[in-house]
Amino acid sequence: MILEMKVPSPGESITEVEIATWLVEDGDYVEKDQAIAEVDSDKATLELPAEVSGTITLKAEEGDAVAVGEVVCLIDTSATKPEGDAPAKEETKEAPVAAAPKAEVVETKQSYATGSASPAAKKILAEKGIAASEVKGTGKDGRVTKDDAVKAVPSMGTPTGGARSESRSKLSMLRRKVAERLVSAKNETAMLTTFNEVDMSPIFALRSEYKEAFKSKHGVGLGFMSFFTLAVVRALKLYPAVNSMIDGKEMISYDFCDISIAVSGPKGLMVPIIRNAENLTFRGVESEVKRLAIRARDGQITVDEMTGGTFTISNGGVFGSMLSTPIINPPQSGILGMHNIVERPVAIDGQVVIRPIMYVALSYDHRIIDGKESVGFLVAIKEALENPEELLMDGNIKRALEL
Repeated sequence: MILEMKVPSPGESITEVEIATWLVEDGDYVEKDQAIAEVDSDKATLELPAEVSGTITLKAEEGDAVAVGEVVCLIDTSATKPEGDAPAKEETKEAPVAAAPKAEVVETKQSYATGSASPAAKKILAEKGIAASEVKGTGKDGRVTKDDAVKAVPSMGTPTGGARSESRSKLSMLRRKVAERLVSAKNETAMLTTFNEVDMSPIFALRSEYKEAFKSKHGVGLGFMSFFTLAVVRALKLYPAVNSMIDGKEMISYDFCDISIAVSGPKGLMVPIIRNAENLTFRGVESEVKRLAIRARDGQITVDEMTGGTFTISNGGVFGSMLSTPIINPPQSGILGMHNIVERPVAIDGQVVIRPIMYVALSYDHRIIDGKESVGFLVAIKEALENPEELLMDGNIKRALEL
């Protein structure tokens, strides 16, 4: 029996996907539930599992855009699984490929190695900073003559002797969609960015004292994301306009906080969402961050896990960023950028002291968020991070950390 495998719907509003990579070859025998392809939608990269066991016939090429419900391959379920011939097939296929490039390289080197330069030509070329191999000789057997050296024109600042190859590859559907959204955010919002700095000493002290007990009790580390997420939740409650977005001529405001967190995945930037962060404790946030980060790293994030979100947190500090202007994640109206923590001299009570300082940035849509609100929002985050015991833990550290 021949089974037609069709593209399943990866999520609501998605009408087509792109075949990113076939994980099998035409004519291979595949097992049921074996991953046979990676497909890109405009929101995520997903694996396509075989629905049955049998011999596969591919009906689409890598890079093809296929509609949801379209046939991408056929599986012959009457075929029997081959035994013992896979290694020989692999060896036969790879052998000629290994030999061909070697011959090409040798031929290329020989074509550039023809001829030599006369002593007088060598001296002139050395003064000009030109290698003899870069000059086409007119003498016997391609020898570079004095006249050739005189006429040779040095390269105008172009480095010599290095590789100058280039490659071209098609952007994935996910990367193209990210690019479109970024350009859209820049062109269709009145985006501004405001900055502040945070003294991370209080959080350093809390983590130093309680991180071992927290990890032992809950099985996750006490990181910075839980402090920042809960500080954002507090600030969103104080400044609800930041937790809003524009829909045509209307402004939609939310009484819940779905916090998108930007993480780096194998296919690029992904933004999974911590749902109802206002109901989570430090343990709850850290557990959810860990779960989403692992799923993003393993390419298991679903479209539903990245759909929605009312505010975004982006941590460029893990890559060493000192300061940046993060781009709004539309249709949201605000994004908080975290950066690296550096010991800096600061003035406290008339004295210069060294403190771990992080610069933070809030990019916001000025169409619905005024300057006063944006600055106040970022100040509220700064206040919560510099006084977490009182503003994020209600004065009871152990109860807040569930120790």
